[in-house]
Amino acid sequence: MADLTQKEVVVRVFDVIGTPLAVSSDDGQKVYDKIAPLLGQGQKVVLSFDKIDTIISAFLNASIGQLYGEFAEDKIRDLFNVREMSPEDLALLKRVVDNAKLYFENRKEFDQAWRDEAGGPQ
Repeated sequence: MADLTQKEVVVRVFDVIGTPLAVSSDDGQKVYDKIAPLLGQGQKVVLSFDKIDTIISAFLNASIGQLYGEFAEDKIRDLFNVREMSPEDLALLKRVVDNAKLYFENRKEFDQAWRDEAGGPQ
């Protein structure tokens, strides 16, 4: 039987969202919904940003940031990669990933602080 973990699956953001603008969290969720099950199966995933002109943090939070709430950082590092991103977009992705790791490591505290700030239920 073939070892699936050695074969890469390329997911093209443009093919998933149908626009060169990676700006909405809804579109980011569509990408997440494509890549998370593959990672869950131990599949190597390359996320291609070919034909994407604009990327904002809301999209990256939904598509990539939330992976850190579901998978161990080691698994993401071993199985997930991005391609065709500008240096500026890679810097933005690094900030998103750093913030996601911080949030998911301290989720209860962040959620409580948000509730305290927003005046919501304790």
